Amino acid sequence: MRRDRPTGPDPAQDAPRVGPPKTAAAGLPAVLNSVKEVAEHAGVRRGLPAMLAVNQKRGFDCPGCAWPEGDRRHRAEFCENGAKAVAEEATARALTPAFFADHPVAELAERSGYWLGRQGRLTEPVYLAEGATHYTPIGWDDALDLIADELRALDSPHRAVFYTSGRTSNEAAFAYQLLARQLGTNNLPDCSNMCHESSGSALTETLGVGKGSVSLEDLYEADLIIVAGQNPGTNHPRMLTALERAKKKGTRVVTVNPLPEAGMREFRNPQHPGGLLGRGTELTDLFAQIRLGGDLALFSALNRILLEADRDGRAVLDREFIGAHTHGFDAFAEALLAEPADAFWARTEHDTGLDRALIEEIAAMAIASQRVVVCWAMGLTQHKHSVPTIREVVNFLLLRGNVGRPGAGVCPVRGHSNVQGDRTMGIFERPSPAFLDALADEFHFEPPREHGHDTVNAIRAMARGEIRVFFAMGGNFVAATPDTHLTEDAMRRVGLTVHVSTKLNRSHVVTGTRALILPTLARSDRDLHRGRPRWVTVEDSMSRVHASHGVLEPLSEHMRSEVDIVRALGSRLFGETPVAWSAFADHDRIRDHIAAVVPGFDDFNAKARRRDGFTLPHGPRDERRFPTATGKANFTANGTHAPEIPEGRLLLQTLRSHDQYNTTVYGLDDRYRGITDGRRVVLVNPDDAADLGLADGAHVDLVGEWPDGRERRAPHFRVVHYPTARGCAASYFPETNVLVPLDSTAEVSNTPTSKSVLIRFEPDSGA
Repeated sequence: MRRDRPTGPDPAQDAPRVGPPKTAAAGLPAVLNSVKEVAEHAGVRRGLPAMLAVNQKRGFDCPGCAWPEGDRRHRAEFCENGAKAVAEEATARALTPAFFADHPVAELAERSGYWLGRQGRLTEPVYLAEGATHYTPIGWDDALDLIADELRALDSPHRAVFYTSGRTSNEAAFAYQLLARQLGTNNLPDCSNMCHESSGSALTETLGVGKGSVSLEDLYEADLIIVAGQNPGTNHPRMLTALERAKKKGTRVVTVNPLPEAGMREFRNPQHPGGLLGRGTELTDLFAQIRLGGDLALFSALNRILLEADRDGRAVLDREFIGAHTHGFDAFAEALLAEPADAFWARTEHDTGLDRALIEEIAAMAIASQRVVVCWAMGLTQHKHSVPTIREVVNFLLLRGNVGRPGAGVCPVRGHSNVQGDRTMGIFERPSPAFLDALADEFHFEPPREHGHDTVNAIRAMARGEIRVFFAMGGNFVAATPDTHLTEDAMRRVGLTVHVSTKLNRSHVVTGTRALILPTLARSDRDLHRGRPRWVTVEDSMSRVHASHGVLEPLSEHMRSEVDIVRALGSRLFGETPVAWSAFADHDRIRDHIAAVVPGFDDFNAKARRRDGFTLPHGPRDERRFPTATGKANFTANGTHAPEIPEGRLLLQTLRSHDQYNTTVYGLDDRYRGITDGRRVVLVNPDDAADLGLADGAHVDLVGEWPDGRERRAPHFRVVHYPTARGCAASYFPETNVLVPLDSTAEVSNTPTSKSVLIRFEPDSGA
């Protein structure tokens, strides 16, 4: 049934019911919740075919996380959050012009992101004229002409910004970056800038490749897996299946996290009868409840233990590997051993919140293991010192030769499906000269060489009034970015904002002087060209590329694919020379261009048609070849750093609830943490709460502290006593993005520091 009216009132989110956290993840509740979501949004006729096709070899790639599929697939190859993502995408609810006629933009701006997202799929282009109060329908030709005219009128191509979400396909991403560069700018920020940019920066410097080096098979062969700063049970649930398989083969698992998370305690596999009956697998052998920002100190301590053990004659280092394949070992070791032991351990225990004995236990597990994998996510990447932290993780693996052999390596777990592929396709504000040279050779124009704006610098440029056109290929920019009020004010300074989207979100109601919303096909939608289906490709978190075929009938004939939107705009802007934009209607032509430009994609069309796809080459993994400045894997000296917490303050991390994927909120529950029917909560250790006089259930304002003197306030949050690490608190984004200062970013990567926000508590301003 199609609807064009709101799906109900916008619920209050500040008075949740709170119970004890769960101690196990998945099982029958995950199955029942998946069925409920699919039935509610898509119904049986649309929902069942979609769920049977998701993550299948001739189906479509889940629009959620980038966790890879193995060669052998279950018939139901999805997790609970994947089911929610597909259900939202496959919804039968359609937004028609009547909805926009009924709701002025000012009213929509007062709604929550949860309410906006539940209204249904966007079905035809709409336009907000200067001074207008409502979006009104606009034809595709008029919409594209308007964008082309605005871009042609720019006095500099650098006054346009082209943002990309992680869900964009390889083919669309390649065409999109080509359009921006033919225009003359590298202003290509993307969601990587806000998540794993720190990983890419550190890995490129130390190993020469900014991607993970492991496969699923490596996880199964590992003796030890360290999962640091990551919550797979909510953010990458299918990873739990891989960890379960590894555990059953004898792998030990160390979990490093400020919060105990149900998924890493016990996993009840819903693919097995025992899991549905409540029997699970304990995943974590040792839990290190670390203080926020203490991971650099932890891995430095592990490395010092290894160095000292080897110095004392235990021969724990892989000297052959270090000598043949690494650079900088002596300087690294000298720097790490320079601090007197007593001072080192006093500082380490303070920075980590962990006892020395526990750290030594982790080190003993590493020494006893021949093959070690370290996995991480945002908990390591969103601090001021994130890049040094990840460099120290690399040091830890290099010491025992745990890069470039089976069962070992680095595993940054990407969030968004194809966020890694977008970067591979050239979505990057700082492209390599080699990539630009290949682009010039293939398309016979000179691409710009000047570096462009990343996400943070794009916001700064918008705030200065320098950006006239903001074009977003997917995503929810104003909700995903830091310093919400500053970002929204910056967006309102833009002349024209354009969003290629599947559903309504906050970024559509915080607009430039004029605004366009262009409805696009989703990953699950069938894409026909002249009656023949077209397909796209994606790259998962472990560098495997495979095809994705949409299966559902689109809700509207006015939806267009991302590729078609880009190629139509390219034709209007540039004609057909030197880029034959109209030829991009044939995706094989795009893939031929990719094969000529991007290393590893030779014979792309043939490889992409393989049922299992193909894996991109990775020098460190495949042959212990390290394309760094030194030609070897680089040890680095990373010093010491951890956030200081003044008396009366706590360090806040922003995180997802279980009913959420990035900025998309599927529901108001966080089942594993025991929170139901609300999102405006702040999790505080009971002992910290007692010291601060914060009663469980009290309502407070969260006030961010930053030296610029600007007040950043998130009002009316319910205090929940929760077993967080001492000195640390947690709350959901995007609600608390308002507290993250735009200028508080990671060194080198410029990633917002969303996991180390200094806050104080004040009486509830809404009381």
